[in-house]
Amino acid sequence: MKAMLAAFAVTAVIAVGADLVLEGMGFSAEAANTGNAVRLGAAPE
Repeated sequence: MKAMLAAFAVTAVIAVGADLVLEGMGFSAEAANTGNAVRLGAAPE
């Protein structure tokens, strides 16, 4: 049981760390999907 909980904790730490590192490097979903042909926020309301 301890090993499973430790694995869950390590997985969470790796996921959060990877998210922060990739976001800092510009590999976010927003950066990957934004280009000249994408108009974010321009949808009619």
